[in-house]
Amino acid sequence: MRQIPVDTSAAAVMVAQPPQPKIKDRRTGEVATDAETGGTLMTVSVMFAANDTVELLPVTVPETGISGDLTMGTPVALTGLIARPWERDGRHGIAFRAVAVTSLAAGATKPKAA
Repeated sequence: MRQIPVDTSAAAVMVAQPPQPKIKDRRTGEVATDAETGGTLMTVSVMFAANDTVELLPVTVPETGISGDLTMGTPVALTGLIARPWERDGRHGIAFRAVAVTSLAAGATKPKAA
């Protein structure tokens, strides 16, 4: 499948909706897993602002690639973001996947107090 790298260096990216498990089958509730590692896949909706345009993008990321507290409005970095064109049953679109989504909020790497 064709993969297109996405340059995020000139974009402002913020969490629109916190991470949620990616659902593979809505009828059964089966959660999607990574084909290579078997780990759980998550979906993080982000606001991607660049060139005077803002778009909401659902980004698939392995659960292990999520770091920091990703609440609504948190600025984030998307590591290894790619776009994958898809087509199925006459429908088509672009799916986005990242290796990691990392919080850029101040103190994001500090452990939380007990």
